[in-house]
Amino acid sequence: MAFTMEALCWKLPICFLFYQVVSGRVRREGHYVAAVYEHESILSPTPAVLVERRSALELMGRNLDIYEQQVLAAARQGAQIIVFPEDGIHGFNFTRSSIYPYLDFVPHSHSGKWNPCREPYLYNDTEVVQRLSCMALKNKIFLVANLGTKQPCEHSDPRCPSDRRYQFNTNVAFAADGVLLATYRKHNLYFEDAFDTPPEPDYAFFDTPFAGKFGMFTCFDILFFEPAVNLIRQYSLKQIVYPTAWMNQLPLLSAVEFQQAFATAFNVNILAANIHHPTLGMTGSGIYTPVKSFIYHNMESYGGKLIVAEIPVITADYKTDLESNERFRENLHDSCRTFTSTSLDDEVCFKEQEETPSRVSEKGMEQSPPSFYAEMMYDNFTFVPLWGEKGELQVCANTLCCHLNYRRAVLTEELYALGVFDGLHTVHGTYYVQACALVKCGGLSFSTCGQEVTDATALIDFQLWGNMSTQYIFPLLLTSGITLDFADHMGWKNNYYFLSKNRTSAGLLTAALYGRWYEKD
Repeated sequence: MAFTMEALCWKLPICFLFYQVVSGRVRREGHYVAAVYEHESILSPTPAVLVERRSALELMGRNLDIYEQQVLAAARQGAQIIVFPEDGIHGFNFTRSSIYPYLDFVPHSHSGKWNPCREPYLYNDTEVVQRLSCMALKNKIFLVANLGTKQPCEHSDPRCPSDRRYQFNTNVAFAADGVLLATYRKHNLYFEDAFDTPPEPDYAFFDTPFAGKFGMFTCFDILFFEPAVNLIRQYSLKQIVYPTAWMNQLPLLSAVEFQQAFATAFNVNILAANIHHPTLGMTGSGIYTPVKSFIYHNMESYGGKLIVAEIPVITADYKTDLESNERFRENLHDSCRTFTSTSLDDEVCFKEQEETPSRVSEKGMEQSPPSFYAEMMYDNFTFVPLWGEKGELQVCANTLCCHLNYRRAVLTEELYALGVFDGLHTVHGTYYVQACALVKCGGLSFSTCGQEVTDATALIDFQLWGNMSTQYIFPLLLTSGITLDFADHMGWKNNYYFLSKNRTSAGLLTAALYGRWYEKD
């Protein structure tokens, strides 16, 4: 990363108060350098076949060789912490028995400090954690990785499986001296028959000298209250490490799209490392702040990708949008003045005496396009199409009403629709969703709305809002080529959540309010 003040600062002694030189990189005060690696893992050709531990270690060793190269590369660029993806070391598609040779023993709650690199003799079957520990120690870098672990149990334990062992999908975090700082056992498994769910959610975090505490969870966990949301709120965490093996699902759950939305919603930094297997729809990693991202999404080519970026440390005393809507209140009148696509002063912006936004006029309602139903994300959405250069739309389902005010820069041959869903999602997981979504349809017929689309040309000014029943709203803004954009204004006003953008940076794919009503899961 280049710094425009670098040359000047070498001439001004005061600049040394604000900049540090780390491995040739100038790092600003109050910032840290993070790295994530999207890894194309070397997979077992026969994961369902039981092999010897030696064969399992040989396969994992080939992946760890790549990890070692990337840790060195990150450290040389000044990275202070690096995160690797879920399943990156051992792969996936194992059975409960066939994964056993790939499992390390890692004490979950250990007294004192264990340094696997310097004390390999303390426990058996710790070859993988030893190598990870040594990578951290050798390169003086904090390191987070994911592996399979085992823990023996007794029949007296009512939860103990019949083979008398627990098997966990586990994250491990190491300090720059190789010490094992924290472990996290994945709570929300995603069709992972090889692993067990821990008896209680782990609240895992570790401390660093450069950015304070980092919280830790894995992949599917990001969609649930336990442990992800509870961890962040209980411990006031502002930095998150997030190994994942995420299969992209457009238009609402692309990896980079939701990772950025989570960072924005909770006002946290997220270091997200995804696995890279395009044939399985797996790609999408990044280093995210609430207002900026450094991402990688590539469905075309193979091989891994290292991302290194400098980001600011977020302090724990900053109020998030979930905790306070004051930031939105301050920006509301500016939004009304600057959003010029339609007469928002009459239709969208609040007057002092109003409790809710004004509805579309009777004349506008008479001209409203017809609603229709289409499947999106395996859910039955109610849609209304966007017709013409500009317009005002409303669509409702159950208790949720979504509103849209829009203007297109140029009227293109593309169909867009505003959709609403308020209900229990039941495919590939069960969880309650409230969603207001402006999406580009796959074609020009209504039945294509909700399909996966990756390219668009329409530049749209919009303000989207809904009377959401949950405070947990994830703002999605995805543009052509699976790139990210950021809203001009968003937040709560009374019982409505708003998202507005004056002009997208590229053709609009998705602009959505994705609400998770955890209590109704």
